[in-house]
Amino acid sequence: MIGACFAFNPSLEILKQRGLIASSTPASSRRRGAALVVRAEGNINTEIRKNEDKVVDSVVVSDLSKPLTAYCRCWRSGTFPLCDGSHVKHNKATGDNVGPLLVKK
Repeated sequence: MIGACFAFNPSLEILKQRGLIASSTPASSRRRGAALVVRAEGNINTEIRKNEDKVVDSVVVSDLSKPLTAYCRCWRSGTFPLCDGSHVKHNKATGDNVGPLLVKK
């Protein structure tokens, strides 16, 4: 099971729009933008090569058959360690922004 801890730090403008603070708050008190902090809790790797102490992959670039190869960084690819685009569904569902590692020959 994977858990996450979320923290949202909205800007003063957002708080004003939602009526959570007075619109007369001085400009000097305004923060720049909003921040979202995400921390994974529990196991990230739930099924890939669980019989190994540590999952580590290495690639010799000269051995690649294609000029560009995409490697999975979300751990959801059905073709792991290669990327199959599973991060797109993951990102839409979670608001994450993970993408593949692109290795060029």
